Amino acid sequence: MTEIVHPLLRSIGRGLRHKCPSCGDAPLFRRYLKVNEACPACEHRLAQYPADDGPAYVTILLTGHLIIAPLLLFPIVWESDPIYSVPIILGSLTILMLAALPRVKGGWIGLMYALGVNDQDARLHTADAAD
Repeated sequence: MTEIVHPLLRSIGRGLRHKCPSCGDAPLFRRYLKVNEACPACEHRLAQYPADDGPAYVTILLTGHLIIAPLLLFPIVWESDPIYSVPIILGSLTILMLAALPRVKGGWIGLMYALGVNDQDARLHTADAAD
């Protein structure tokens, strides 16, 4: 099991705010989901933290459980004409997913920073070990 190297909640919180998990001052992203190579303030190498598919899976999981499942309980979804309800629901979910994904990715990078996991730990992946 991985040991917590840095304060967990502080690191994740900084990532959720799109800030460097190390110093909390500089921006984490240079574009929508593109992580800065290094922090402009503290020179910490940010590109070393793996954030491949994890943030997308977490975003889909959160959206599915917190939005889709409760939405199915409201009768207006079942009683309304699908030609109106489907575009509204899908449009809203698309906006929600696009807004949540950078925050989740920032939190994920903060988690990787706190746990001390970096791109050099590729040997720990089971798929790589199976080859």
